[in-house]
Amino acid sequence: MRTERAVLAGGCFWGMQDLIRRQDGVVSTRVGYTGGDVANATYRNHGTHAEAIEIIYDPARTSFRRMLEFFFQIHDPTTPNRQGNDRGPSYRSAIFYADDDQRRVAEDTIADVDASGLWPGKVVTELAPAGPFWEAEPEHQDYLERRPGGYTCHFVRPNWVLPSRSPATQDS
Repeated sequence: MRTERAVLAGGCFWGMQDLIRRQDGVVSTRVGYTGGDVANATYRNHGTHAEAIEIIYDPARTSFRRMLEFFFQIHDPTTPNRQGNDRGPSYRSAIFYADDDQRRVAEDTIADVDASGLWPGKVVTELAPAGPFWEAEPEHQDYLERRPGGYTCHFVRPNWVLPSRSPATQDS
């Protein structure tokens, strides 16, 4: 099986991992820190890194576009440096693209979210090339599987669903 990698940040990584891991085509996930200034980042010392999730997925079963559509449905991409009660640059919305194709798909998806008028404002999601990803400590991995009643600010918003794109413009 061929796999691809996506790295997304949208607030506390626990809730994102819990929802994204259930998506069709997702092979594995891990939470960590990326997009910042501290080498070997940890929970207690992650500098300007965002809490992020690394997603390994099967492109025969899902696409980067579909990953992003779900990402925009489970967090609010219109709030800078904030998700729910979590505030600060660690909780920013960001897409860390692996290549020019992912960057293009991310730009198109953001434009579609903005044009849809379904979200409460314009997208502030950062777009940046993927860099080092520092895996979070074991106690943060699969957190909500081990603590089903644990804190999360992520949930599926049924009204934040992008209209289907025509097959000619859809990333498959």
